[in-house]
Amino acid sequence: DAIAMVVLDAEGDKAFCAGGDIVKLYQSMTETPDGERNTYAEDFFGREYRLDYLLHTYGKPLLCWGHGIVMGGGLGLLSGCSHRVVTEQSRIAMPEITMGLFPDVGGSWFLARMPGRTGLFLGLTVANINCHDAVFLGLADRVLPHDSKDKVMAALAQINWPGGQEDHVALSSVLRQHHLAMEDLPASPVREHYDLINTLCDADTLPLVVDRITALDSDDKWLSRAVSTLKKGCAQTAWLVWECQRRARQKSVREVFQMEWMVAVQCALHPDFREGVRALLIDKDGEPDFAFQDPGLVPPDYVNEFFVCPTEQHPLEDL
Repeated sequence: DAIAMVVLDAEGDKAFCAGGDIVKLYQSMTETPDGERNTYAEDFFGREYRLDYLLHTYGKPLLCWGHGIVMGGGLGLLSGCSHRVVTEQSRIAMPEITMGLFPDVGGSWFLARMPGRTGLFLGLTVANINCHDAVFLGLADRVLPHDSKDKVMAALAQINWPGGQEDHVALSSVLRQHHLAMEDLPASPVREHYDLINTLCDADTLPLVVDRITALDSDDKWLSRAVSTLKKGCAQTAWLVWECQRRARQKSVREVFQMEWMVAVQCALHPDFREGVRALLIDKDGEPDFAFQDPGLVPPDYVNEFFVCPTEQHPLEDL
């Protein structure tokens, strides 16, 4: 009862959160014999998703100050809060296709609910987005100058918190006094290319969408970087992006986290995640040898394996 609101902030100014400890996950994958459970991965993703679900369902005001790099697990933290602040230096992405995982931590939920087909495009291409994009896509509520943080915190400390919904109103009022006007924000690449993104992703099968995006020839650096990342990305992840978003549209937040736990643990039991981390973070050769070089070569039965619970009892049944 003594808690009026909660603030999620970072240590330092470089990043809010750039993701989880993938190196320890890699160690667990290399040490787990084929055919056996990876209990470290089960516990890792279970604890992470329980926290994310708590943020989504927490009743009191929950302010996230998403400054700097906000990627992977950090985006899961930001997206679950009631008051999501980004700054003019925020850089946001879900980079999982480069390493054989998938946009988890609720990514299946919020990507599937973005305007048009932008969520599919971002999940497939790891295109970085800025503060303007984040507001347009519904990932953030307000853009505040990072140098206003001390003033904001001081103002919050002076509030006589009345309780209940009025606490949410009080927090919103403080943020509204400091936020940047839309005309003062940097240009939004997603908004600028919105119609093109919808056209590229307007297909009934994943291979067709991938073919359309990778065939794009553009002088725009943001688009060309997105195309290049998808070309080098993991075909397994591309299918998980497609399939998770398709399934998430009919699920509650609770059901999405339960589904993502199964998919994440299965990723730890399949070779591409391990290989992607090796190439990106361990050996750093940038040359992952993924099992499939093209989404059209991935068998449907292989994709379905990721949506099977690897344990007799689902650890997030009680969410």
